[in-house]
Amino acid sequence: MDMLLNPLNRGHRLRCDIPVMPGAFPLVGHLPAIICDLPRLLRRAERTLGSHFWLDFGPAGHLMTCLDPDVFALLRHKDVSSAVIAEIAPEILGGTLVTLNGSAHRQARDGIKAAFLPRGLTEAGIGELFEPVIRARVQAWRDRGEVTILPETADLMLKLTFSLMGIPAQDLPEWHRKYRQLLLLIVAPPVDLPGTPLRRGRAARDWIDAQSRQFIRNARAHAARTGLINDMVSAFDRSDDALSDDVLVANIRLLLLAGHETTASTMAWMVIELARQPELWDALVEEAQRVGAVPTRHADLAQYPIAEALFRETLRMHPASSLVPRRATQELQLGQRRIPAGTSLCIPLLHFSTSALLHEAPDQFRLARWLQRTGPIGPVDMLQFGSGPHVCIGYHLVWLELVQFSIALALTMHKAGVRPRLLSDAEKGRRYFPTAQPSMKIRVGFS
Repeated sequence: MDMLLNPLNRGHRLRCDIPVMPGAFPLVGHLPAIICDLPRLLRRAERTLGSHFWLDFGPAGHLMTCLDPDVFALLRHKDVSSAVIAEIAPEILGGTLVTLNGSAHRQARDGIKAAFLPRGLTEAGIGELFEPVIRARVQAWRDRGEVTILPETADLMLKLTFSLMGIPAQDLPEWHRKYRQLLLLIVAPPVDLPGTPLRRGRAARDWIDAQSRQFIRNARAHAARTGLINDMVSAFDRSDDALSDDVLVANIRLLLLAGHETTASTMAWMVIELARQPELWDALVEEAQRVGAVPTRHADLAQYPIAEALFRETLRMHPASSLVPRRATQELQLGQRRIPAGTSLCIPLLHFSTSALLHEAPDQFRLARWLQRTGPIGPVDMLQFGSGPHVCIGYHLVWLELVQFSIALALTMHKAGVRPRLLSDAEKGRRYFPTAQPSMKIRVGFS
């Protein structure tokens, strides 16, 4: 940890009467420690500064970070805004659901949410669309014998997302290329010259948005067709409030982004946990063998409690989103602290996912905490999907995808008489920001 903090910046100072974490570097702030070892950084800050402190996110500025569970209330608070996300990543997330607030957010969300509910996903045949794609990919893993797991799950998720959009197979290489260029906007320096990441990322974004507008035109011209994009457009057009197509285009882009990296990370961690805990694999195989088929509808998911518990416990132990930014639009009282209006806030999901205040034996991977529960899934259990008006619209889609994946993996590998085995250190090289994920180099064998 000491190597990731600036040894020349160790003095203690206050900002709005709240301590600032020492060790920030010029320009990049605490980003080296946030990216490489966020858990230890948060523990050190809590031990030395208390539950409220400032972290320096470099170009994104200082965010007041709170480790008190009372911070959850901010996700539902009327005087807290998510517009700060658009300021952090304006080129890629501006105009999307995650950055809108109030009536603008409600109008945009109401216009498309029906397509993402279990009924909408079932009517669009999303499970039937995904099942052969997932099966083909895990069969390829079986035949190859070993894979570098995160690049494989990332590629699978991108293919599933493209299939949602109805992209023809012959167009997939171009879409893959444009998507990779789009991701440059996350880290691009503000230098707009030919060939720079910013210029290439913007060109890719404009290309993707133009294609999305064509999808919208096609959906309106063929209203009788089914599919997620057609259903989104149909629901959007039936909404009570007239909205610009720019809103729909931005959120199709969000679907492309949100459906890829975070879900791929969770999928990779599921395989890693199955590889390093043989009893989990045996329980999953037993369940998959008992039912004998990959689920294709939400109504089928109740038959797979082990697979669902695996999905939920993996997401708890290995949250795909480590931090959530917000901004106070009015003065707030948070615990014993007064938070001035305009303060940028950081809600550390990673800290709370493994907090003893919220979970029994939080450092242990336990399916039993889900299998033995008697009450419904609550806001704390869905922490990674947010809470309040900005709860993730893709929750039911991800739930279906990951249960399908785990059952397809179990059926395919068990039929061949093999199981996943970890071939490298799963903890080495993890990344925690801007999204959390295992190392791109972790290999898993099937033997």
